[in-house]
Amino acid sequence: MLLFRWLILLFLLGAVVSFIFYAGTGQPKFKRYGLIILKWTLIAGLGFFAVLILERIA
Repeated sequence: MLLFRWLILLFLLGAVVSFIFYAGTGQPKFKRYGLIILKWTLIAGLGFFAVLILERIA
């Protein structure tokens, strides 16, 4: 579980770096990369916590 938390943190950091590149360069590809990374990171995080909740229920 600790590894998964670190991966989520690293992916969020990657999204932030991508948004910083977008702010610095103005290239829309960095904004798109940041949004894609953020979207899939949030989906994976929600899935992870859903599994934890289901384990507690069962």
